[in-house]
Amino acid sequence: MPTSSPSAIPSFFAALGRPAIRALGEMGAVVLFFLHGVTSGWTARGQLGKIIRQVFFIGVKSVFVISLIGLFTGMVLGIQGYYTLVKFGSEGLLGAAVALSLIRELGPVLTAIMLTGRAGSSMTAEIGVMRISDQIDALEVMDIPAMGYLVNPRIIACLISFPLLTAMFDVIGIIGGYLTGVVLLDINRGAYFQRINSAVEMYDVMGGFYKSIAFAVIVSTICCFMGYFTHLRRDGSGPEGVSNATTSGVVVSCVLILVSDYILTSFLL
Repeated sequence: MPTSSPSAIPSFFAALGRPAIRALGEMGAVVLFFLHGVTSGWTARGQLGKIIRQVFFIGVKSVFVISLIGLFTGMVLGIQGYYTLVKFGSEGLLGAAVALSLIRELGPVLTAIMLTGRAGSSMTAEIGVMRISDQIDALEVMDIPAMGYLVNPRIIACLISFPLLTAMFDVIGIIGGYLTGVVLLDINRGAYFQRINSAVEMYDVMGGFYKSIAFAVIVSTICCFMGYFTHLRRDGSGPEGVSNATTSGVVVSCVLILVSDYILTSFLL
């Protein structure tokens, strides 16, 4: 019978170990990057103004798209939930179904994904362009900490904007479910809101906010990290590196949002 050579097994584990060690190293670098980014800006001058500008860019400029997506998400949940519940004679539970689906899951997740595409990609591209054009090196030469100047305001702004926009998404989504269920499908208005009032608890609301804060940390850290270290990428340099970094930041953030959503849901339920 053929037998494998003694060197085959070590080489197999080595082939598995190298990517695993590289992945662990990247994870450690991202965590240290986040800690450095959070703690680096507290002593910088004018930090409040930079945070307010980032809140305006990340939060205020995203209000329209979040409102639009929230409205139609709630309307879709309303019509799908109605035709599912009516089969069991439970269409009166539509309000609770829409509200819990939005508050627990869809609100935080869809808000984070939309903000990743709108604001996260911009953060990566902006910091990446500053890196390849040596503007970050110029900040360091002028004794201006780049982490405090570029990364800290964006992380803080995401921590402020994500929960607020998630709450807005939830409220507008519930209104969208009302438009579909009550206005179009003639469910009793009092039953719709009474079911929401009886089914939704503060624990559900806080769980959604915990998720939105976790997603804010993920999106801001990953997108800033990808842009900050654009010059170290192996798949391209210059404008191509910025493009690849932006794509990687959005894709990795979206994947981690869904993975962390499952993990957080397992702990919160």
